[in-house]
Amino acid sequence: MSEGTAEQVAAHFRGLVLAGRIGAGERLPTVRQTARDFGVALGTAARAYRMLEAEGTIVTRGAAGTRVADQPSALPGGVIAKLRAAVEDAKAAGTSKAEVLNALQAIWDAEHEQP
Repeated sequence: MSEGTAEQVAAHFRGLVLAGRIGAGERLPTVRQTARDFGVALGTAARAYRMLEAEGTIVTRGAAGTRVADQPSALPGGVIAKLRAAVEDAKAAGTSKAEVLNALQAIWDAEHEQP
């Protein structure tokens, strides 16, 4: 993985939880391993874990390690299925991740504008 900030590291794990790729009670890598995987300082990885813990996404249980919280926020299955299908369609069309994210943000904003 490329270098990142604490927010980018936290966003990665948050995305895995929201997408159902890691579920309640599943163990996350150690902070040290996460720092190596992301090419960031140990303090940056630790800060990302603190952010996730503060929002209730993960819990640290001493010797049991850091795990996904029992009741993490997750997107409904139907939403995940549609997002996965949209990602596959975008990849097949040669669309970049940035283009998809920009389009999603624009659509979301347009649908949620205040009258």
